[in-house]
Amino acid sequence: MKKYKHLFGPLMSRRFGRSLGIDLCPMKTCSYDCIFCQLGKTPQKTTKREEFFPLKDICNEIAHWLKTDGNAEYITLAGSGEPTLYSRFGELTDFIHSKTDIPVLLLSNGSLFWQKEVREAASKIDVVKLSMSVWNQDLFDRINRPVSGLIFEDMVNGEIEFRKKYKGKLILEVFLLEGINATQSDVRKIAQFAKQIKPDTIHFNTVTRPAAEGFAHSVAKKEMEQFSEMFTPHAEIPPEVSGTPLLNKDIDEEKIMDLIRRRPVTLKQLADTFGAHPNEIAKITGKFLRDGKIAIKNEHGENYFKYQ
Repeated sequence: MKKYKHLFGPLMSRRFGRSLGIDLCPMKTCSYDCIFCQLGKTPQKTTKREEFFPLKDICNEIAHWLKTDGNAEYITLAGSGEPTLYSRFGELTDFIHSKTDIPVLLLSNGSLFWQKEVREAASKIDVVKLSMSVWNQDLFDRINRPVSGLIFEDMVNGEIEFRKKYKGKLILEVFLLEGINATQSDVRKIAQFAKQIKPDTIHFNTVTRPAAEGFAHSVAKKEMEQFSEMFTPHAEIPPEVSGTPLLNKDIDEEKIMDLIRRRPVTLKQLADTFGAHPNEIAKITGKFLRDGKIAIKNEHGENYFKYQ
């Protein structure tokens, strides 16, 4: 079985069902160092766009996957950092569209949309999800901790400009944190900016996995439901899981480790992803724990496997 360097999954997404991920950046290459990030802290923030990996290599992996599997609801540009930092993601999107009808999804923090070339490349993508969790530079610096020189107003203006020409589906994700931005005043002001961007859908999110900082705490569902009505359209609360499990008989240690390496996951999440009984997954994760390759971290009453 072929081992992929740039593809991961398909895995189950709470929002988008069965999704094949494409990792376009070296681990934690990002313009932000968000306090809530499930990947931990960003060692060195950047806005320099590069072809981190040869486009040809990524395209070859996608072509192979389409021939040998090809079963996903979305092909998602995401992974270990901010995908718009990959300088050729627009060309990659063109290649995918030439090979399959599976829609392409971009999960971006929106930090580079003040750049015309980023907006033009993103305009080729079927579904774009951007982040908007603050309303001023102070909260921007406290929550997202951007690289020096990134201005909140420039980012918002770029997203507004993108929306004017973008014909696909635009989703705005608002990440709420208890005691930090989850107040009536802050959320109302975030909603005002969101209205200017005119998304088709608004998603709420909160801490569900171990975060980069211990002071990043989740917001209760009931509280999110109250905030939802401030937005147009009303914000959607995250479901537990969407879609159906990927029935995969070819479960092996390498695939499971590949997912844990990219993000903390629970036993149930791994079982759902691979369509396997939790006991089968537990045999493999138990071995990883004994070998010291992973650790368990409890978050909100759930045990998460995390790469060491």
